[in-house]
Amino acid sequence: MDKETKDTFNSWRTIHGDLTDEEWVIIGDFFPTYSQPGTLGRPAKWDKRDVVNAILYVLATGCQWRALPKNYPHWNTVHRYHKTWSDDGVWAAVAAHVVGLVRQAEGRDAEPSAGIVDARSVRGAATVTGPTRGYDAGKKISGRKTFGIVDSLGLLIAITVVVASTSDNAGGITVADKARKRSSRFAKMWCDSGFKTQFIRHCRDHHVSVEVVKRIHPHQFVVLPKRWIVERTWSWIMNNRRLQVDYERDPVTTEGFIWAAQTRIALRKLRVRAFFGCAL
Repeated sequence: MDKETKDTFNSWRTIHGDLTDEEWVIIGDFFPTYSQPGTLGRPAKWDKRDVVNAILYVLATGCQWRALPKNYPHWNTVHRYHKTWSDDGVWAAVAAHVVGLVRQAEGRDAEPSAGIVDARSVRGAATVTGPTRGYDAGKKISGRKTFGIVDSLGLLIAITVVVASTSDNAGGITVADKARKRSSRFAKMWCDSGFKTQFIRHCRDHHVSVEVVKRIHPHQFVVLPKRWIVERTWSWIMNNRRLQVDYERDPVTTEGFIWAAQTRIALRKLRVRAFFGCAL
């Protein structure tokens, strides 16, 4: 390999995940620095931005950790950072910050007052074993189920990843409690008929009203009011190939990927609004 080709390879970047300078300014400070000059411990070898770009590359392309291109940090380093940031809630905090900016750009309060809840089951790979794996009899999927609540713009407020056999009531209660902690204004929710009396009673006990959106025609596809918003969000999220099958041993790591996907979507919305000056 000649020098020119080698330099091109080392400087190569992909549009699948790399952040622009403007995007990094928005979220860069949320990622902690574990090693600084003058402190004990080995100095950090890789820049945080390179690590984040590598995580977004895995998220978008669905490649194995070991298949990361050589111009990114070592795969084991990237995996360790992603797991740590998922466990510590860093990705969730980053997503919440960017979502708040999008809402403010739309002339809304940063904290949403209403949301739509739904669940999506995803097949688990062989690495998903033991107590973190279940079987969704309705969808006939063995793996995990993600419960999510989105605001009226389709941006995620709260998520939880559980075994696929978890009932809508149990998963819905868990994610509703997370949404209430996220926003002090949260007071209204829409759901489908899979969420039963127990879920509705729990929400109302915590001063959150629930409205069930039922099918308009039982044998015909019709876009349902409010329900289409959360379905659109799932399609946005699932454009990231890493999330089409769950490979993670720890569900919290999967949640980190989902929050990373939401961060990427929200950052692009901000860029579109800044460039075109129009609604998102």
